[in-house]
Amino acid sequence: MSPDDRALVDRFLDMMAAEAGASRHTLAAYRNDLERSAEGMGCLGQASSDDLSRLGAEWAELAPATVARRSAALRRFFGFLVEDGLRKDDPSDALPRPRFERPLPRILEPNEVERMFEAAEDRAASGELAAMRNLALIELLYGSGLRASELVSLPRGAVRPGQPFLMVRGKGSKERLVPISSRAQAAVAKWLEVAPGGRPWLFPSGKNHLSRVRLFQIVRAMAADAGIAPERVSPHVLRHAFATHLLSGGADLRVLQSLLGHADIATTQIYTHVDSARLVELVNTRHPLATRTR
Repeated sequence: MSPDDRALVDRFLDMMAAEAGASRHTLAAYRNDLERSAEGMGCLGQASSDDLSRLGAEWAELAPATVARRSAALRRFFGFLVEDGLRKDDPSDALPRPRFERPLPRILEPNEVERMFEAAEDRAASGELAAMRNLALIELLYGSGLRASELVSLPRGAVRPGQPFLMVRGKGSKERLVPISSRAQAAVAKWLEVAPGGRPWLFPSGKNHLSRVRLFQIVRAMAADAGIAPERVSPHVLRHAFATHLLSGGADLRVLQSLLGHADIATTQIYTHVDSARLVELVNTRHPLATRTR
């Protein structure tokens, strides 16, 4: 990437951080996609429609999701250039628009989650430090539907006695309230009794907080303890389980959207696949025409 292009990308990312509140992970993903896209062009900032149309052939071997993500990054980038008066035209209509079906989330059955909790509780009963921490982790993952990054970065005082909600800073630094069960409160309280002091994090590790990679490893080890294939389980799978089991229990889709911190309800709607039979029954029993007779 040329110095001029790099300066434009830096300016674009500054805007994304300041105006859109993009997280550092999002900014890193945008930078990577723009740099990769620039490899097939002489000058990204001055790319023409013909330059962008050739990307379809160059990206032929990439997964549809990758092509869609890179195209979206370029559209936003060129839109920014036009809005800031850095170029007069927007060539992004020439970008490829792949069609792909969004993959359904992997889920766990309620009885499998229960087995993970039983194994975690048995280990925590021994008083082992790591086991008590792990029980608090899984209670918050499944009980509140937190993202891995949200969970590991929780401040030490995030969970307060008698307060049934937790303030979470999610994607784009947006804050939201999520419920915290009495079980989770109890598990966190026991963890705090033995957790290393003098740290600002609820789940400290070294000089920082627990990493997402380490959380991933912990969750897989807990699955193995419960007799569940580790490759089927991850922190995000437990977040999916939180959503699907709530929806199955009758939760409103808009409420679920708020709890998960989804900006678009279309993202939340993917969970409706897990209980389509219940939704059909709901229409047949609750719709005004359901009881109408001739």
